[in-house]
Amino acid sequence: MEKGTLLIALGMGMIFLGFFLVFIGTLLSVGGEAEVEGGGVIMIGPIPIVFGTGRGATLAMVLAVVLMVLWIIGALIARRG
Repeated sequence: MEKGTLLIALGMGMIFLGFFLVFIGTLLSVGGEAEVEGGGVIMIGPIPIVFGTGRGATLAMVLAVVLMVLWIIGALIARRG
């Protein structure tokens, strides 16, 4: 199997796994009360956009800062070489 074909198959498998997990989570939460917390980060270049509530947002913010610093370091290293 060619390398590109394998990566496409793995990517599609991960997408289907994500849909499956969301479906199972929805089925498990039907009929009961559940508290939802979460957070996320959208990186546009070195600029992070953080959203969410509770502990998830705090963790996302910390990870965004780490990713931003790593991106800047990588850009500086690439500029020298």
